[in-house]
Amino acid sequence: MVRYRRNFVPGGTYFFTVTLADRTSSALVHHVDALRKAFRIARHERPFTIDAIVILPEHLHAIWTLPSGDSDFSGRWKRIKAHFTHRLVAAGVPLKRHRNGEYALWQRRFWEHTIRNENDFERHVDYVHFNPVKHRLVSRAREWPYSSFHVYVRRGLLPADWAGDVEEPMVDFGERRD
Repeated sequence: MVRYRRNFVPGGTYFFTVTLADRTSSALVHHVDALRKAFRIARHERPFTIDAIVILPEHLHAIWTLPSGDSDFSGRWKRIKAHFTHRLVAAGVPLKRHRNGEYALWQRRFWEHTIRNENDFERHVDYVHFNPVKHRLVSRAREWPYSSFHVYVRRGLLPADWAGDVEEPMVDFGERRD
């Protein structure tokens, strides 16, 4: 068995893909307020900067920068997942369980990539913001409400018509097909 090694860089900037166990679910957008609350609580407990984020029905992409001297992104994801799960349970949302009794809402692992430089950062921010178009949820990045794209537009970092209209989305834009 290959052992996956994470790259822990104190104060580093990372790109993440975090996925629900049920890839047909839409829990993340249907319960986006609970997810936002989970992020707020986790950031209050252990601060970090969200540089870019997009929430899709069953997965999300995010770019974070951790505080100087801190490399524990895994602990933060654990808290976000736990807070979100517990909020859904408290709201009466039925969730499947594993044989050991744990909730089966999230995939156990997540994808992490250490951002290497400014070009790498920009490429990943573009990937985050284009993802709803890639998955054919919308035809323009500005149409997807659960994205930091709107923050980038308000701050003048991207034009509102960034990426334009896409009639034929680029399906091979960055993710492997299974």
